[in-house]
Amino acid sequence: MTARLAEKTCTPCRGGIPPLTREEAEALLAQAPEWGLMDDAHRIERTFRFRNFVESLAFVQKVGELAESEGHHPDISFGWGYATVSLRTKKIKGLHENDFIMAAKIDPLAPARTGS
Repeated sequence: MTARLAEKTCTPCRGGIPPLTREEAEALLAQAPEWGLMDDAHRIERTFRFRNFVESLAFVQKVGELAESEGHHPDISFGWGYATVSLRTKKIKGLHENDFIMAAKIDPLAPARTGS
């Protein structure tokens, strides 16, 4: 059986490999179902909801710490009551398994009441 994404660690991507196909990306989304495929399956994104700015900021800090530990950095926009996280692998201009690993690890960082 394939290891769960959240149990894996991001591996350095040096480029020179093709991005995941739409079908490969859709298969990996099964382990990160709250995320959506964007830009013709070249990135994934999820918006998390919070009660206030302080909760949004705390979540963004946790995501930043995770990104540093994994060496894989998302684009994040946030404000009062929300944080939107967008993942893609810039070196291959598309999606890599690392993006889904990060998504699966980001999900539990948010309080249970959040959603897309």
